[in-house]
Amino acid sequence: MDAPGVAPARITLFLMTEKGYRVLQHIVAHLDKTAVALVVGAPDAHVANDYFAEIQALCAQENIPFQRRVAGRPPAASQALAVSWRWLITGIDRLIVLHDSLLPQYRGFAPLVACLLNGEPEIGVTALYATTEFDQGPVLAQVARPVQYPITIARAVALAVECYLELTAQLWPGLCAGSLPPGTPQLEAAATYSLWRDEADYRIDWHRDSAYLRRFVDALGAPYRGASTLLGGQLHRVLAAEAEPDVVIENRAPGKVLFVRAGEPVVVCGTGLLRLTALRTDAGADALPLRQFRSRFG
Repeated sequence: MDAPGVAPARITLFLMTEKGYRVLQHIVAHLDKTAVALVVGAPDAHVANDYFAEIQALCAQENIPFQRRVAGRPPAASQALAVSWRWLITGIDRLIVLHDSLLPQYRGFAPLVACLLNGEPEIGVTALYATTEFDQGPVLAQVARPVQYPITIARAVALAVECYLELTAQLWPGLCAGSLPPGTPQLEAAATYSLWRDEADYRIDWHRDSAYLRRFVDALGAPYRGASTLLGGQLHRVLAAEAEPDVVIENRAPGKVLFVRAGEPVVVCGTGLLRLTALRTDAGADALPLRQFRSRFG
């Protein structure tokens, strides 16, 4: 509790995506929103709904000052909390970052997607102090959730949001009082990194095994654009798929269609088969039922 007559420390929030919006909602509904000095937001072109408008609208509704990132450097602040932020933040004495992995594993970019691709048994979020090197600062707290496969990225994001809200509730009293602990140094020997992703990383490699490709399709679905592949020289998006048991193929050629069942192609993988249950052109038109049996995905 703050001492009588002592105002809580003022906190700047750097918020993006659904995670940032849910954190702001939680602060408004359950925590001391008067501690928020400013919310800085930015659009995210990589997802279908970036929640930028929702963040801005909630700030207006609650009379919380809001600033777009491109409007210029925000005023210097003693404390800040960053959620899903993609850019370097300067001018903050104490910056807390919420990161989508259980550090020191999966430092870097798109860690939640990387966790799902690797079939990790649990996912989580880490609260840490920002330093000059990304995701290497002392850890304040971590929250984890077990996962069972198959799992879509939308479901994984919902689990991650639970972690975000739990961490925010833990940190908020200390942020308001300006009295957070120093944190625990990370174990460098256990550190791993997740690389940034671009459009090329959406492309399906049919030489991989079908279990991995099922995770690949699930991990890159909505709110992302969807796993991509070429069919007839045109880019398509695989939005849902199911791994099927392998059969003996004398002249295995990953990417070729082996069966068409109820209009859905069953594609040869490096190991196993993948049945495409939702396939669209890059423009969004439904590409099922498959028109031509003798098709090759690439």
